[in-house]
Amino acid sequence: MKKLLVAIVFLFSFFAQSQIVDVVKWKTKLVQKSNTEFELVMDAQIEFGWHLYALNTPDGGSQPLVITFKEAGKNYQLVGKTTQGAYKKEYSDVFEVDEYYFINTAQFKQLIKVTNPNVKEIKVYLEGQTCIDGKCIQEEENLTFKLPEIKIEEVIVPKVDDKSNPENKNVNKLIMEDFDTNSKTSETLIDTSKKDIDTITKSEDKIVTKNGKFVKPEEKKKGLWTIFILSFLGGLAALLTPCVFPMIPMTVSFFTKQSGTRAKGITNAIIYGLSIIVIYVLLGLLITGVFGADALNAISTSVLFNVVFFAILVFFATSFLGAFEIVLPNSWANIVDAQAGKSGIIAIFFMALALAIVSFSCTGPIVGTLLVEASSKGGIAPVIGMLGFSSAIALPFMLFALFPSWLNTLPKSGGWLNTVKVSLGFLELAFAFKFLSNADLVLQLHWLEREVFLAIWIAIFGAWAMYLFGKFMLPHDYDSNVKISVGRLYMAIFVSIFTIYLIPGLWGAPLKILSGFTPPLNYSESPFGIGNTSNGNTTSFSELPEHAHLGPHGIVAFDDYEFGLAYAKKVNKPILLDFTGDACANCRKMEDFVWSSQEILPILKEEIVLISLYCDRKIELPKASQYVSKETGKEIVTIGNKWSDFQITRYKNNAQPLYVILDAEGNDISIPIGYTPDIQEYKTWLEEGIANFK
Repeated sequence: MKKLLVAIVFLFSFFAQSQIVDVVKWKTKLVQKSNTEFELVMDAQIEFGWHLYALNTPDGGSQPLVITFKEAGKNYQLVGKTTQGAYKKEYSDVFEVDEYYFINTAQFKQLIKVTNPNVKEIKVYLEGQTCIDGKCIQEEENLTFKLPEIKIEEVIVPKVDDKSNPENKNVNKLIMEDFDTNSKTSETLIDTSKKDIDTITKSEDKIVTKNGKFVKPEEKKKGLWTIFILSFLGGLAALLTPCVFPMIPMTVSFFTKQSGTRAKGITNAIIYGLSIIVIYVLLGLLITGVFGADALNAISTSVLFNVVFFAILVFFATSFLGAFEIVLPNSWANIVDAQAGKSGIIAIFFMALALAIVSFSCTGPIVGTLLVEASSKGGIAPVIGMLGFSSAIALPFMLFALFPSWLNTLPKSGGWLNTVKVSLGFLELAFAFKFLSNADLVLQLHWLEREVFLAIWIAIFGAWAMYLFGKFMLPHDYDSNVKISVGRLYMAIFVSIFTIYLIPGLWGAPLKILSGFTPPLNYSESPFGIGNTSNGNTTSFSELPEHAHLGPHGIVAFDDYEFGLAYAKKVNKPILLDFTGDACANCRKMEDFVWSSQEILPILKEEIVLISLYCDRKIELPKASQYVSKETGKEIVTIGNKWSDFQITRYKNNAQPLYVILDAEGNDISIPIGYTPDIQEYKTWLEEGIANFK
């Protein structure tokens, strides 16, 4: 009786977890633009709490939506790119990139021009990823647009927005509306009209939480505050350069002595400081206005952007190190000086502008670097960045005008100013290689792997430390016989400590302080660092079973079910079947925080055979191996399709991660479980499954 009850509980738990999650319902519309041009409109209604990743979510993050227009170029041509409605942007701590996604509703549009009058329908295949707390699923859908009878001929179509022609309002004739492509449901879906898109845009700073309530996220605010603080620190650094620091006492003395009264001098100094802020904020607005808030972020994720800004930052660094000076045309300074010689608020504004132009050789590289970093965040980040930078520049002028006696406490100008400038050059050079690393990671060229990147940084920071210790000079340095200051000595020690900290990274140290800056541990010549092939693992590369590889944390893993099953039979061990994905955030969390624990890792290395099936891999199967799924009716074209279909067919579940323990014959001996961040809970589940095998 006891065994019967256990069996009933097992089956109940199995079927409770084994379910197909269908969270996105699609509808299509066909809008005729001319005799041969049509707009394909794809509306999605997303189940409450879930989110669908957008078309342009950056590389290195979750899987973006991919829309394939079948037979495009054969029966019809695509006109322009696919457009999408307003989406939400949020930083991912797991993938360390911004991710774009839709909540509640989404809309995609594509204009096409039919070239074959005999074509009767357009087929579209969508593949992407939808997620909610704890799990992600692969979203796949086949859509069909039925076309009316088409006559290929020249048709002149008036512009829709031409209000002078009253007939134009009927040009965009709706041919087929609310054509349901999903036979599984007949629910009325939300039409993402312009009004809906505006609503989504206005509520973009809201996010659905686990309990279904809308709350304000802090990530976006934190991102802007980070930009402001970093920019403010950049402004403080710019103050300590030879181009700006000497201007502080000169300018403050001018306002306090030439303004007639102390009150007038304070007022003029405050106006001067505010003018500096206005000038740099206008620069941020100009950058945002020219490129557009969304375009900045899109540009920042491109390979070209990263390579170009690598070159720009190297150029800036070379200037700071003393090879040459970056200056704006003298004619600009002469024009501004002429205006600054007049009286009044306008003259003070031009004095501030003159400071910005004259000091450009020192501030330009810092401003450029800050704008590059701010641009990667998109939105108003460039404006916030320039607000932080200019506030730091303006603050001393206003404070010293309020408290003139403080001027006596300022250190005298001298060689230390050039030391600050050179130090900024070393930092610029190191930062430049981060952009080059981004491009290398996206292209997977493996030119700048972790060891090479760290070697470059060790060389840069090591050279900086030697410079601070006075071991060599650069073009603008003073006599090397001058003793270094205590402050410079402390800085040299700090840089030396950081350089030494980097060195163990060559041998596989994680360097968690630099998480997000250095390439990941698995992007290296050796997964375990130079001179170490196994990092303490019982299995080395040469001893790996056939068709196996070293997975996370050195666990022997198979990425093919049949090969893994055969090996499990050979060694007579149970199987941990892991349905996962390259772009699955919760899968990475499980691997990084659960599998890596000392309570779980020995079990995975010694007591089971790991088979990880990646349900989002886009590697195409051989033509002979492609098929149509009996369970879903979808075309199985890629390796990811194959394992996703296997998961759906066998377990009636399409969410990743999903874990099941099998015996050596491939029979289930545990209840399938999903995302389980609790280490003890996951350990108990593992041990129970292994006990069932024994």
